[in-house]
Amino acid sequence: MTRALLPAAARAELEPRLPEWLQVDWWHDSASMLAAAPDAEIAWLDMHDKSAPLEAIRSATKLRWLSSAFAGVDWLPLDDLAKREITLTNGAGLAANQVAEFAVMAMLNVARGYREIVRAQDRGEWLPGPPSRRELSGSSALIIGYGAIGQAIGRMLGGFGVNVTPVRRNASETALGPQDWQARLGEFDWVILTAPGTDETAHIIGQAELAAMKAEAVLVNVARAGMIDQQALADTLRANLIHAAILDLTDPEPLPRGHPLWSLENAHITMHLAGIPTPATRERGLARFLANCERYRSGQPLEAQVDLVLGY
Repeated sequence: MTRALLPAAARAELEPRLPEWLQVDWWHDSASMLAAAPDAEIAWLDMHDKSAPLEAIRSATKLRWLSSAFAGVDWLPLDDLAKREITLTNGAGLAANQVAEFAVMAMLNVARGYREIVRAQDRGEWLPGPPSRRELSGSSALIIGYGAIGQAIGRMLGGFGVNVTPVRRNASETALGPQDWQARLGEFDWVILTAPGTDETAHIIGQAELAAMKAEAVLVNVARAGMIDQQALADTLRANLIHAAILDLTDPEPLPRGHPLWSLENAHITMHLAGIPTPATRERGLARFLANCERYRSGQPLEAQVDLVLGY
């Protein structure tokens, strides 16, 4: 029997479908997670508060496969996992469509001034005309990071007639490389961040990059807060040097009441809601875990296995 430590929140859906060779300990809080971690060969330790999972990983001396439904794994001790030869799988692609839909919804909101329409309805005021006549059609978007989420956003924006330029690790005829996009920032109406959080992507949008954007540009972040110099962005928005920013991520989270970003009319704070699992996303995550169990048992490569050097 192989010992696994799995979330009790998924027990009702997982237990009837688990292979017989798994002996499962179900964790429902930090204490139960930490108590069972030393015996686990397989573990799924996703928690909003990362302190208990990190402690559990340190004590899980028998751990061989760590599964996560989170797409971002920058919170994990990747170097330590590599030294211990622990396989890590993540949630890459599970929420791609829902995050893309959320991002495009927010972009449409900014383009057509929908926030102002809702506020007018709350006031019982009939507007004489639309707050904005900006269109997605015919605009241009730079998507920095073209994995599952970036590709889904690109596909959806293509349907609106947006000219999409992706940024990939390797440049090609259809994509810019990591050293190419900064010089072309002034060409784009939308700059969209979907890259994984790594040392290479930390603060890739700072004062210089913000200054290079056109005045009509909108910065969209559905990736990691650390990709943006938040103070530089707040200064830029306050001075109206770019049109707006859509921020699904902030530092810290939750953003404290009274934080300057809340008061900026051109800052659209979406409170890290883009990737909250839907029933469909949850089912995809469970199905991937079950399929990976069989792959693990037979020694096959696991789906969504993270490169521990690259960090995604």
